[in-house]
Amino acid sequence: MTAPLLALERLSVRYGGVTALRSLDLVVHRGELVTLLGSNGAGKSTTLRAISQLVPAAAGTLRWNGGVINGLPTERTVKLGIAHCPEGRRVLARQSVADNLELGAWLRRDRNAIRRDLERCYSLFPRLAERRTQAAGSLSGGEQQMLAIGRALMAQPTLLMLDEPSLGLAPKLVAEVMGALSSLHADGLTILLVEQNAQAALDIADRGYVLEAGELSLEGTAEELLGNPALREAYLGSG
Repeated sequence: MTAPLLALERLSVRYGGVTALRSLDLVVHRGELVTLLGSNGAGKSTTLRAISQLVPAAAGTLRWNGGVINGLPTERTVKLGIAHCPEGRRVLARQSVADNLELGAWLRRDRNAIRRDLERCYSLFPRLAERRTQAAGSLSGGEQQMLAIGRALMAQPTLLMLDEPSLGLAPKLVAEVMGALSSLHADGLTILLVEQNAQAALDIADRGYVLEAGELSLEGTAEELLGNPALREAYLGSG
């Protein structure tokens, strides 16, 4: 079988004396949309930060296309094709929408392709096209989330990792953002999606993992997880 695009093998992360992630095994195959579920403090964001080399692994192995990437500089992971869209959007409030998007292409030199990708972002998120000259800080929360996703896409990622993209959004905007991710997935982009909104995530995912207190508690196809009574009670509000 083809090696996974991304594989975490017995990955552990510690903050001082606190173990935030313990012996996590996780794989993402090329073309998949995989979701990572769990409550606050479960270790979801830490997992993405470890993949991006923003925090070091205390133990275990991170593999990208079969090669070990432990200890690489964060910039190198971006060059490899790993784009991280963090929780909180973190747009540059005083810069325009267009400037924020172009920032995502900071490692690229292919100006014609960058322009094509800008137009692709505007096609995916028409609201951004309408506001391309506006300061990013003047956008609504949902528009800022679209901008953060677009900025990550400008890096031309092989893997797009998103941390809580639905956080704080009204249901209509959640549906819009998830619809955009589903469209990107349908076009072949590999996505690792961290979410507390289990229903929204599993509705578009192929597979999922559930973390509890830094450890893996459940995994399976989206259909299997949606039908799991324990997950439904804990995250979907029904038994």
